[in-house]
Amino acid sequence: MKKYGCIGKKLTHSFSKEIHGKLADYNYELIELTEEEITPFFEKKEFAAINVTIPYKQTVIPFLDSISEIASRIGAVNTIVNKDGKLYGYNTDYYGMKALIEKIGVSLSGKKVLILGTGGTSKTARVVATDLGAAEILNVSRRKADDCVTYEEVLETHLDANVIINTTPSGMYPECQSKPIDIEAFNELEGVVDAVYNPLCTNLVLDARNKNIKAEGGLYMLVMQAVVAVEKFLDTSIDKTVADEVFSSILSAKENIVLTGMPGSGKSTVGKLLDIDGFKFVDTDAEIENRCGCSIKELINTKGEKYFRDLETDIIREVSSEGSKIISTGGGAILREENVRYLKQNGKLFFINADINRLQATDNRPLSDTYEKLQKLYDERIDIYKATADVVVPDMETAKLEADYIMLKRKEIMQLGTEV
Repeated sequence: MKKYGCIGKKLTHSFSKEIHGKLADYNYELIELTEEEITPFFEKKEFAAINVTIPYKQTVIPFLDSISEIASRIGAVNTIVNKDGKLYGYNTDYYGMKALIEKIGVSLSGKKVLILGTGGTSKTARVVATDLGAAEILNVSRRKADDCVTYEEVLETHLDANVIINTTPSGMYPECQSKPIDIEAFNELEGVVDAVYNPLCTNLVLDARNKNIKAEGGLYMLVMQAVVAVEKFLDTSIDKTVADEVFSSILSAKENIVLTGMPGSGKSTVGKLLDIDGFKFVDTDAEIENRCGCSIKELINTKGEKYFRDLETDIIREVSSEGSKIISTGGGAILREENVRYLKQNGKLFFINADINRLQATDNRPLSDTYEKLQKLYDERIDIYKATADVVVPDMETAKLEADYIMLKRKEIMQLGTEV
């Protein structure tokens, strides 16, 4: 039987199996190997074609009979095809990285490019940046070396960089809150490319977008390198429209739908109407009540609003760290910037803009149990709701109409890409 798959040290959170399942009709396995298992694996050659991921993209090269010109320039291989017992190595990450840069719409021609990291993907990024005409390319490492500069040197001397490409694992799940560098002082920055695809938007990407800098995570790169890998596996060609459809499909299956809005705006009702295969509905207020074993009213009355908000932040961080969810948030969740960041890493925020006259003060919401409190909250929060939303859902006659609107806008966003 022909055997296809991906080898790596840890593949628990890999998207590759899903992507290949949409691109080709074969069984694709995720094969975790230790360093000691690499040699026996290649001696047996019991595979038709495989992908290679961290940390073996350079380790596999001595086992190959031939590698492509691009793989040779990079010094790393991520795709291997077994042809009658001969092993041929390729680097399809090159095509994925190039496609990602082109998707962002930032030109590297004549630009100063910083590549964060020194591993296999950084070597790919360097060759791509060279081929796209970058005027100056600097690798950045935590340690000083002849072929790279340190992060300290970057902040002292290279704040005029035009493009940053992150090839480190900083910001990758489960360490989603880390980031490789603070871009606040980079005033000439035009684009940020992050090879990390889980979460969909790292803090580095979110920082860039907050500064109106073109930025994108690595999911598109992952899909496009897989497209070229399948072409090598099966000696075929895949049309770009098909490739883009697969990307949209994978993104749609991963990206959370986050509902924000005033207490009583119908977030939970709308959320339960968004019936999407594979998606789990989560109400953060209900999660808080389950966690503390009492109602939110009782929690605030006994332990105070700060305790409630801290618990809310913990739960938001947990539920938003993975995709495929419909998340209904509490009315005040968007008041903390960290909550918004957690939610945006794997999701789009849809603000249910219910008219104030539709909202009702209720006794079980201690922060809005009178009309006066409700009006005050509305006035304080309305601009924040709108500013943090990716999509504002207009006030409609029924929750079903609002749910339909969300699905329509979500589809439109998927067709355009990850940025609204």
